[in-house]
Amino acid sequence: MDKANLDWQNIGFGYIQTEERYVANYKNGAWDKGALTKDATVVLSECAGVLQYAQTIFEGLKAYTTKNGDVVTFRPDLNAKRLNDSARRMEMPVIPEEQFLEGVRQVVNGNRAYVPPFGSGATLYLRPYMFGSNPVIGVKPADEYQFRIFATPVGPYFKGGAKPITIRVCDYDRAAPNGTGHIKAGLNYAMSLHAIVEAHELGYDENMYLDAKTRTKVEETGGANFIFITKDNKVVTPKSSTILPSITRKSLLYVAKEYLGLEVEEREVDVEELKDFAECGLCGTAAVISPVGKIVNHGEEIVFPSGMDQMGKVTQKLYDTLTGIQMGEIEAPKGWIYVI
Repeated sequence: MDKANLDWQNIGFGYIQTEERYVANYKNGAWDKGALTKDATVVLSECAGVLQYAQTIFEGLKAYTTKNGDVVTFRPDLNAKRLNDSARRMEMPVIPEEQFLEGVRQVVNGNRAYVPPFGSGATLYLRPYMFGSNPVIGVKPADEYQFRIFATPVGPYFKGGAKPITIRVCDYDRAAPNGTGHIKAGLNYAMSLHAIVEAHELGYDENMYLDAKTRTKVEETGGANFIFITKDNKVVTPKSSTILPSITRKSLLYVAKEYLGLEVEEREVDVEELKDFAECGLCGTAAVISPVGKIVNHGEEIVFPSGMDQMGKVTQKLYDTLTGIQMGEIEAPKGWIYVI
């Protein structure tokens, strides 16, 4: 199949409509088998559950062209499991993992012309999501749901390389104890929008959220987990029941230990420890790792020894190893790569 006529080096990180998307409907207690459609519109009742009470969850993953020409996705089974964890917490029906993976396969195959070529730095971003679709006026879960997956080609998250960013310690709370911080629900991201707009207006790239109970422990940003490197090259990531379990973070910790031979710790991280770390990064699907050069904690500037010019050495090794695995340049652990 011929590739779409796109400038792969300069398409940016935004939505580009593609040819096919997958749609399945849940009604009378069961999912239908789902199918591809060329229709990119969603038609809903004005009283749909998603519109009234934000009953919606989502995932994000990518398809890549590897060095040998295969089209693959990275650990999509974990996306399926996490979507279903979100569904259970939001009183939504789980979708069989096999159906999730089949939907991913169909969407990638239906849009192969939009899978960027190897070496372009671009990827095909996949967005699986589910929402309450029938009219709901009383505060209760919907009875009917729609599950969809669309695809859009995206360029490198950082054009010209990943430059370290500046973030602030945020006064807003991202997630309450026993709340929904550990799931990928749309409502979690909606509440972060005001905080990120404010951060940008003040000259910061992102927010660091602290735990809502004591406001002393590092949690995450609005859409990524933290990863820290100590001065003796130990990899540390915050542990909390209100942090979204990032698939990228999980993979990076494995890479650190099994590929790079580094010591790994998943534990509570006190905000007072920040000045003691050598490197800091944000990890997630979009950028893999975004290096952090400086954190501002209410006027106190913490500049990491890795500096504001480039990604830290250990962080760079983690990034290069994981992206090498994703692109087929480094042998992957069993089960990580799903060939379409």
